[in-house]
Amino acid sequence: MSAAPGRWWRHHPMSARLGAALMLLLLVAALVGRLWTPYDPNTPGVGDPFLAPGARHWFGTDQAGADVFSMTLAATATDVWLTVVAVALAFAIGGVLGAVAGYWGGWTDWLIMRVTEVLQSFPALLLAMLLVAALGNGLVNVIVVVAFVGLPGYLRLIRAEVKARRGWEFADAAILAGNSGAGVLARHLVPNSLTPLVSYAAVNAAWVAIVVSSLGFIGVGIEPGSPEWGSMIAGGRDFPDEYWISLFPGLGILLLSTAFYLVGDGIVDRDER
Repeated sequence: MSAAPGRWWRHHPMSARLGAALMLLLLVAALVGRLWTPYDPNTPGVGDPFLAPGARHWFGTDQAGADVFSMTLAATATDVWLTVVAVALAFAIGGVLGAVAGYWGGWTDWLIMRVTEVLQSFPALLLAMLLVAALGNGLVNVIVVVAFVGLPGYLRLIRAEVKARRGWEFADAAILAGNSGAGVLARHLVPNSLTPLVSYAAVNAAWVAIVVSSLGFIGVGIEPGSPEWGSMIAGGRDFPDEYWISLFPGLGILLLSTAFYLVGDGIVDRDER
């Protein structure tokens, strides 16, 4: 078991290793941001307004005198958690629906795919904005909406994989051995179809991180006043000379989306070897 991380590190390309290292760094920052920050990220006036980055305030202060480093650290916990949970939810629900559609076909497949096509007829980011605006701000609403608009990609991918494998010999042998259709699907077809889904999930997470921040930027993300990268950038857009207010949360978005993309791209490269 202890050798497993080492094997993963050796057997994946440099892009995946770099992405994994960035992801680990952000996960540590998210954990620290959840447990500790130098100043209360929600408290203004901990320093003078518009202080440049320095020894006391590493990332400077914003227009209200709040510590930008503390806000960025707390926002890292929020954005990483939102991204991971939304992707996991879309992965699970989309995977189940796609597997069912691909294996049983018929009217079940027809109905699921028609609903999927309707969802995909709308620009995903615009649909997410409209749904969150209708449901209201909040962590749960953002997670549910982002997962919902991300379902079609997972659903279509696992459906195609299961549909291609359901007539293979190992699936027929499992049926002859007395397994039910659900058993064959759960024990044989889905596990053999997961690799492309995992690589897609990693790349999709980069998009999810940008969507979550975009919702915060336009003010329809989490509750107002809660540290979040997108809302921090929005708060600093009227102060171009005080670049640090928007720079550091922007770097957080860049690092998180890049980390996920590199991991996903590395998994694809490894599978194509």
